[in-house]
Amino acid sequence: MASINSGKKANDAQYELLNQHPRIIVIGASAGGFEALKTIVKNLPQDFATPIFIVWHMSPDIRGVLPQVLNKVNTIEAAHAYDNEAIKPNRIYVAPPDHHLLIEEGKVRITHGPKENRFRPAVDPLFRSAAYTYGNRVIGIILSGALDDGTAGLWRIKYNGGLTIVQDPLDAEVPSMPTNALREVQVDYCVPVAEIAGLLVKLSNENITEKATVMKDEKTKIEVDIAAEKNAFKKGSLQIGDLTPFTCPECHGVLSRIMDGDLARYRCHTGHAFSADSLLSAVTENIEEGLYSALRGMEESIMLLNHIGDHYADNNQPKLAALFFKKATESTERSKMIRETVFNHEHLSKEKLFYEAEEEKAVLKKT
Repeated sequence: MASINSGKKANDAQYELLNQHPRIIVIGASAGGFEALKTIVKNLPQDFATPIFIVWHMSPDIRGVLPQVLNKVNTIEAAHAYDNEAIKPNRIYVAPPDHHLLIEEGKVRITHGPKENRFRPAVDPLFRSAAYTYGNRVIGIILSGALDDGTAGLWRIKYNGGLTIVQDPLDAEVPSMPTNALREVQVDYCVPVAEIAGLLVKLSNENITEKATVMKDEKTKIEVDIAAEKNAFKKGSLQIGDLTPFTCPECHGVLSRIMDGDLARYRCHTGHAFSADSLLSAVTENIEEGLYSALRGMEESIMLLNHIGDHYADNNQPKLAALFFKKATESTERSKMIRETVFNHEHLSKEKLFYEAEEEKAVLKKT
């Protein structure tokens, strides 16, 4: 009986929450997003009631100043969210450094779960948890940033019936995040940042004609739990996708491919998650690190061979000395090839390759 009553109370709390906050707004931003966030908040009316949740990529070892900056441009209270904090109207919740921001029924969670797309906080966990909890009541926004964190989360918001907004890439300081979102998601609005606040006021005041729907699919629940610090392997991280030959750049565990419609992404059994773009970026970055490690090892061997050769030369053993000096010279020639490979190596991303493809098309048209 107690479990039945507790379940009823949870459902009642969710019902009251949906009525108290007809909409919630989740925003993801990275490089170039700081000024965009300031613009949006500055242009909102002071009595704007819809709760706002923000993930802005930042270094884990800095003190986050975004809430203080937002409080200077508007009286809507902005602060770093704390774990189990209640969701209230006229409030801006900002993910603290090195922590994911998640949404549960009536409250927020602040966790130190596995990184996604090499970030913590990451946009996708926030968007995914919002879509899982609020369904068609969510408004998701992607602002300026590199690569494509937030695209998978925005897809989930759209799939669950929520509204999606992307900053016009031509208006973004760093257009990759908006561009990738537009490429993979049929967004509802693509506008300059100066128009987003007015659009949010309009959308928040509209009546939701459809009944509030929340799609509690098991795959999303598993991924939300992983971000909430649950044991990824025990939760079934390997069961929500197909195993691949690729390994996790963070922990070197095997990666599974997860499909959201036509959108492919990857997750390892310990919980790290990657979009195809962030995985490509991480792999090509690790190649450079590996090449430099190999170059360092070869140069150490050259120094050691010469050092030993000097020792034999000082001890009047010229034949042995000459052999070590010869091997050092041969290693020096081989190290030149590795050095050249390092300097010619490219750090790749989907956005960079798409751009090169467009440039090639433009050249072909002229010829």
